Amino acid sequence: MNNWSWNIENKEYLKKTIERCKKQKIVLPKFSEMKNPETIPQNIQDKLLKVGLQDTDPLNLFRINWQNDSATGKIGGINFLEIPKEITGVKARIIGLVGKFFPTGAHKVGASYGCLVPYLITGKFNPEYHKAVWPSTGNYCRGGVFNSRLLSVHGVAILPEEMSKERFDWLKDMGAEIYATPGCESNVKEIYDKCHELESKSDEYIIFNQFDQFGNMIWHYTVTGSTIEKLFNQIKKENQRVSGYVSATGSAGTIGAGDYLRKVFPQIKIVASEALQCPTLLMNGYGGHRIEGIGDKHIPWIHNVKNTDAVCAIDDEDPLKVLRLFNEPEGKRWLMDNGVKDDVIEKLSWLGISSISNMLSSIKLAKYYEMNENDVIFTIFTDSKEMYNSRLEEMNQEWGKYSEHQSEIDWTSVIKKQTVDYFSELSYYDRKRIHNLKYFTWVEQQGKSVEELNAQWYNEKYWEEKFTIVTEWDRLIDDFNKQVGLTE
Repeated sequence: MNNWSWNIENKEYLKKTIERCKKQKIVLPKFSEMKNPETIPQNIQDKLLKVGLQDTDPLNLFRINWQNDSATGKIGGINFLEIPKEITGVKARIIGLVGKFFPTGAHKVGASYGCLVPYLITGKFNPEYHKAVWPSTGNYCRGGVFNSRLLSVHGVAILPEEMSKERFDWLKDMGAEIYATPGCESNVKEIYDKCHELESKSDEYIIFNQFDQFGNMIWHYTVTGSTIEKLFNQIKKENQRVSGYVSATGSAGTIGAGDYLRKVFPQIKIVASEALQCPTLLMNGYGGHRIEGIGDKHIPWIHNVKNTDAVCAIDDEDPLKVLRLFNEPEGKRWLMDNGVKDDVIEKLSWLGISSISNMLSSIKLAKYYEMNENDVIFTIFTDSKEMYNSRLEEMNQEWGKYSEHQSEIDWTSVIKKQTVDYFSELSYYDRKRIHNLKYFTWVEQQGKSVEELNAQWYNEKYWEEKFTIVTEWDRLIDDFNKQVGLTE
């Protein structure tokens, strides 16, 4: 199937999907509504007040945005957290969009929507036959299974067996078909192998591979990028500028917001972050690591490497130590005694392991370019501590009970002394070197063409055509909803 052809492919499949949505009372949100949730029809906003944020109710599709008010159920302000200089030790402002307040507690539910819905509205997916397969290193398969359930589609989760217990427990509760593959976050090829195995068994399995599905990065370009622009205009002070955007590479969906930000803020530095134990972009390296949710050992097909200014790597023990500092009572007391305000301390649980890694990468960026109080760095706090309570328990058992003395050690050695080592500013040929790594995964192993690989680098219209398709998708969603007949 041509993943990038968005004409109506099978009218019978489309008819079945429309009937399914009519029966299940499912209305699809447009990308423009996820970008500007205040434009969601008022009757739907009113109904959301009676639906819990984590309920498996189709109305929660309209909560796939960065502006959910978890206290009231309303569409509210942008969910973000600024990490103060008392923690970061740098003058630049470091601000993260908060993923905790999405359904599922992570922003990946948006990426999975961006991949699945184009298939539904163009008749590429038969809900009475096909199964939606979500290969992932963590949150993407959770988002995919959640959206599958909301859309009355059979969901299949594929993720490494070493991911946190919370993820597997949640997937079981959702009734997903689950496959645990060998290894940890960086064992992505094993995930692909399981996808091929399922495909060879039956054509009922449709693979929504976040690493090559452009709907992933299109969602972030459209929704995450524009949300950061709106947020900056709300919080900026005189003479301040957007100087950086930091994202773990993972599937390269989230870093796609950088393509949007480059258009609005041309001077911005886009930084890709990864684990030092698997420095694929930094050193063409390999290995296993514990920064859960970011896959490695290959370059995602959807990563526009030409738009990446720098790469940095974070030691995987550092985010784990900071997770303790931010969440253990002794760590919170130490932070309070050192000038961090109570309201900030209580919100630090909004940061999970990869979120903390993004924060540390932002500190490296600020130090490398010697940024000051006029520089604003944006990053993503993907998920929260709720996904990692078992990790905190494991650390207490392995490393001993936490203390205020250990808090000081962790802050000093991890945050204060975060340096510019393992940070590389990319030249033109550095970027091309990274881009060329796609060949070995995608052309040799996954059946992509050399012609398209070259187009990604040389054709200036290649990426722009991907991003502008969202206007057509919104038109198709409008048509689809009208046929379902529930929009009035």
